[in-house]
Amino acid sequence: MLRGNSGSGKTTVAKALQRRFGRGTLVISQDDVRRNMLWVHDEPGNAAIPLLTALVEYGHAHADVTILEGILYADRYQEVFARARELYGTGIFAYYFDLPFEETLERHQTKPNRDEFGEEAMRRWWRERDYSDILEETPIGREMKREEIVETIFRAVRKNA
Repeated sequence: MLRGNSGSGKTTVAKALQRRFGRGTLVISQDDVRRNMLWVHDEPGNAAIPLLTALVEYGHAHADVTILEGILYADRYQEVFARARELYGTGIFAYYFDLPFEETLERHQTKPNRDEFGEEAMRRWWRERDYSDILEETPIGREMKREEIVETIFRAVRKNA
């Protein structure tokens, strides 16, 4: 599980991990489910929550590796986190991208969707250190580069397999 504020690198890392793990790796993107599939606002009780839960269940039953990534606010997505813990137990690896706002804003400027939203929206969505009480999350800071993050997660998961 990869969580953190907008522009922190979650989607980029998730895609790189999918390539690293290879075929049979399911990537579940909160943005794809919430914005593209259902087109709902990220508010408490939104319709994406049960679908994300169902996709995590599907991944557990049918994929070699399941990667859930998104902002996934700690208070709103507890149901998804709790179900993932039930399914995966100690086999769940959770990471929180803990970067300063300015860093996420800078990274956002390099993304293809940089014109879809800007600083004002990112400030509205921003949550400082939004760690989950359900997940044991490993922080990822700005000093880690994408390749290092991918390799660290890959090794941790493979070691547990």
